[in-house]
Formats: sequence, structure tokens, C-alpha cells
Amino acid sequence: MNINLHIERLVLEGFPLSSAQGMNVRREIERELSRLLAESSLPAQWHDGGAVREVPTQHFTPAAGERADGIGRDIAHSIYLGVGGQV
Repeated sequence: MNINLHIERLVLEGFPLSSAQGMNVRREIERELSRLLAESSLPAQWHDGGAVREVPTQHFTPAAGERADGIGRDIAHSIYLGVGGQV
């Protein structure tokens, strides 16, 4: 089974990240979403394909000094749960 996931836009408000840190967050989101999709069961609504216009996500506040990779993992989990995945 092939899965193509395209995130057109991801807005991070209130995160004081440099350009390099932003790229690290992006890479970690991709890595963690790939892991979740490979290791967890797919949401039932994904089996027939389709598109999701907007994903409701959980609000979270990163711990003081949290690294970009930790923020990326948190965001990936929030996206995955928002589309019906179960962790």
C-alpha cells in the first residue's frame, strides 16, 4: 500500500524558531508521521483515499527549551490524531 500525504501549509504561531529550527521541525514532522503511518493502524476513512481540507489539531505548549525535534513529534501526533489516527 502506498500513502501520499501532502501538507500544503502548516502555520506555527507563537514559536520563536529560526529558519534552521523550522526546517528541523518540518523534518521531524515528516519522520514521525511516516513512523505513525507505518506502525499504527490507518484510520478507516483513509482506506478509500480522499482529501482532508483542514485538520483539527490539539493545542499544546512546548516545554521551555524544548528542541525542534520534540516540537515536530508533538505536531505530528496532533496531526495524526486530528485525521482519526490512534496512537
